[in-house]
Amino acid sequence: MTAITRIALIGCGAIGTAVLELLRGDQALRVTVIVVPIEGVAAAQKAVPGAQVLSAVPVAGIDLVVETAGHAAIEEHVLPALARGTPCVVASVGALSAAGLAEKLEAAAIAGRTQVQLIPGAIGGIDALAAARIGGLDSVRYTGRKPPKAWKGTPAEQGRDLDALAEATVIFEGSAREAALLYPKNANVAATVSLAGLGLDKTQVRLIADPATAENVHTVEAEGAFGSFELTMRNKPLAANPKTSALTVYSAVRALRNRVAPLAI
Repeated sequence: MTAITRIALIGCGAIGTAVLELLRGDQALRVTVIVVPIEGVAAAQKAVPGAQVLSAVPVAGIDLVVETAGHAAIEEHVLPALARGTPCVVASVGALSAAGLAEKLEAAAIAGRTQVQLIPGAIGGIDALAAARIGGLDSVRYTGRKPPKAWKGTPAEQGRDLDALAEATVIFEGSAREAALLYPKNANVAATVSLAGLGLDKTQVRLIADPATAENVHTVEAEGAFGSFELTMRNKPLAANPKTSALTVYSAVRALRNRVAPLAI
């Protein structure tokens, strides 16, 4: 009989709900607890009938914690879980642009003698980039291109009407740290690329609002001792949240399945 990995899923928004759906019926992975803020418990119970919905990760009975809820959830739930020895998977990699948070995660994992895994999310080639870093990287540049509606509710709206854009418009150019802080719900990829490569301050980022595209387009260019590569991905947005690529959900599920698979790649 296959051992079951019991999961506490933090967050029941667009990503969390999609992860739940894809794991339905899985013989080795089972979401036994959904963790949401106390004011959201009733709504989550209604959205996922029969699920155990709590406002905190249980101290016992959980084998793995999966975060899909953002910076506050990492501080409140992931750090304590790591410290007591529960491995964690983090989807909100952009949150690690906050000063000291990556170091806090590492320290908590060391204290609990466990590991925190950051998933690639909407971007590919992270394995190649991390490998290239070992030999030495000279430059890494990330360009994110999304339809104007994906930038609503962000600083991109300051001084411009996104609905009226007639051509591709650069809405940000700077470091990955600045990008992730200003566009936390849109720039997870920038943070992921930087953490695998040259770091948040040395990774260059350009963000573009483009009315000619209906996809989330991610391009990574890297040069170093290994040579060079350019990767472009055209991701369809998650139906429930246009700021997020559907691949982010698939990336999370792949990471979970790899933890229990007899052969992983």
